[in-house]
Amino acid sequence: MRVLGIDPGTHRTGFGVLESDGRSYKLVICGTIRAAAKDPIAKRLLHIFESLQKNIQSYKPDVVVLETLFFAKDIRAVERIGAARACAMLAASKQGLEVIEYAPTAVKKSVTGNGRASKDQVQFMVKRLLNLKEAPALDASDALAIAMCYLHSSKRKT
Repeated sequence: MRVLGIDPGTHRTGFGVLESDGRSYKLVICGTIRAAAKDPIAKRLLHIFESLQKNIQSYKPDVVVLETLFFAKDIRAVERIGAARACAMLAASKQGLEVIEYAPTAVKKSVTGNGRASKDQVQFMVKRLLNLKEAPALDASDALAIAMCYLHSSKRKT
């Protein structure tokens, strides 16, 4: 099974693909889709959508996993993250893929054991759990953590 985790943002969208045989998982690819801050939001969203479409077509995941929206004081930031999440959902849906969502606290707890872990702690554990020489960028490690959360929870269901 291949799982694509996505950490959406309008400037940087992290993505990561993990492959699992049901007992363990390994990294296929991870990275960050960067959109130019000077571009209008519509152009950035199109870039995110098209980039995710290419990744889905190239790496052929079986499922796409995202974090649910969290409440924040900056309503504009929540609105823009929501738009980037919609791009990810549309890219997955256009390819006929199921989209699964997890709360940020569930993702952090699944990977670090602490639902209030920092981004640095998540990054450290992703590096360690995947036995990587270098830690992925923060957005990519968040995306991989989301994919791991799905794989951890699907193991409990079987």
